[in-house]
Amino acid sequence: MQNNSTKGYDFLPHTADIMIKSWGKSLEEAFAEAGKALFEIITDISKINPSIEINIKVCGYDLENLLYKWLEELLYYHDVQNLVFNMFQIIGIEENITNNEKQYCLYGKVLGEPFDRNKHESRTVVKAITYHQMKIWKEHNLY
Repeated sequence: MQNNSTKGYDFLPHTADIMIKSWGKSLEEAFAEAGKALFEIITDISKINPSIEINIKVCGYDLENLLYKWLEELLYYHDVQNLVFNMFQIIGIEENITNNEKQYCLYGKVLGEPFDRNKHESRTVVKAITYHQMKIWKEHNLY
């Protein structure tokens, strides 16, 4: 796992889509960096004023499903409420067992503002999150 960049994400070559690789010292940090990368695809996140706070809780049956649901929830707020985010705080990722089924739940908050064409650069429209080549692992103390 490379960490040549000061940010915790990078864009990888892909023929049809945009693929990101994010990392952090914890799962929470890696998930937050994935959120940053998602919105960096959409706009220049340095120009976002973090004036609106949204609390988010999502659950998945494994870590990949949890990451998918996290990014899908962020994209939902962008698509439905026209919000863009630049601050991502994962308060915790918990593993729960209910009715003999394991579930991972993410609790977090994001900060941003409504997208304004006069202020925010319009980059790539992200239509959907996919599982294509999605995997989570730990290597050299990074997730």
